[in-house]
Amino acid sequence: MQIVTIGGVTVGLCILGYFLTTWYPGRKPLQKDPVRHAAALAPFLFAWAYGCLTILGIGGLIGWIADTALWISSWLGDVALVWGVGTAAGQAAGGTVYLPLTQTGGAIVLILTAVMVAIVKKSTKHGAAIKLGAWCGICLGTSAGIAGFAAVPLAQAVNWLGQTVYGVL
Repeated sequence: MQIVTIGGVTVGLCILGYFLTTWYPGRKPLQKDPVRHAAALAPFLFAWAYGCLTILGIGGLIGWIADTALWISSWLGDVALVWGVGTAAGQAAGGTVYLPLTQTGGAIVLILTAVMVAIVKKSTKHGAAIKLGAWCGICLGTSAGIAGFAAVPLAQAVNWLGQTVYGVL
């Protein structure tokens, strides 16, 4: 499992800020039809949750891809901090103690991976939001902030769902 650096968290927050800025419809449209505009966040949030889950100790090819994406994001973020704004590159960004996924929880993540691939291939409207959401979730899933704390309930929910679906006690 890769450890996120200050640069990796910065990349995740940049992605989040970019998406929220491009999503924001304005105050009046948001007040007029809040449900429709809030629903436009659903693909990003779903993918963000998936990204968090993939970085939580998933092994195999999925885990390797998530770890590689986190490593590249941390490296790019550290380079941007040093060369872009002149600060020092950060060490580990205070990772959280995460809840590992159970065997059935990992099976649910595999199912979610198939769903994510299908959604990205089929949806031209939400493909970018899903890719950005997953990348953001990978970058922020093991951070020490609010996003990192959200990973524990996500892991618990997926573990519970796996136990329920597969009937393992």
